[in-house]
Amino acid sequence: MKQLALIVDHEACWGCLACEVACKQENNADPGIKFIRVTEEAVREKNGKPFFSFNVNACRHSECEGIPCVDVCPTDAIAVRGDGIVVMDTNECVGCNLCPLSCPYDAIVINENESVTQKCNLCYHRVDNGLLPACADNVCLAHCIYFGDPRDVRPRIESRRMVRERL
Repeated sequence: MKQLALIVDHEACWGCLACEVACKQENNADPGIKFIRVTEEAVREKNGKPFFSFNVNACRHSECEGIPCVDVCPTDAIAVRGDGIVVMDTNECVGCNLCPLSCPYDAIVINENESVTQKCNLCYHRVDNGLLPACADNVCLAHCIYFGDPRDVRPRIESRRMVRERL
């Protein structure tokens, strides 16, 4: 089965937060809960002008080495689908909070209102119907969030980087 992943070209992100808004709306997330987060990383000078860099953080799914959250979950509430999408069943979550501690990307959030942990499920309900995740290229104004088979996505990112470098 084809592997799927969300891959971000951080160099292209301009911090518009459209991905955060789309995710929040699509998943009806509680206040304070974000499955994707954009943070300003640095301000430096580039060609005599201020240059801002941003980091887009979300679950890496099949791109996460070893997927440690799956291994630490005592109730098997977190599982990897055949396509590499890592899903969480909040009905099975007991709120032990082991998975946020194991996540190397700090991509699992604690929902204290519901006493469970939550994470990006890569909008699998959309993917299963042939659509892109809510945050991906269709909503990202900078076109820096890609979805698909990593072997297909990486060449697209490199191609766009080469075009940007020429401008």
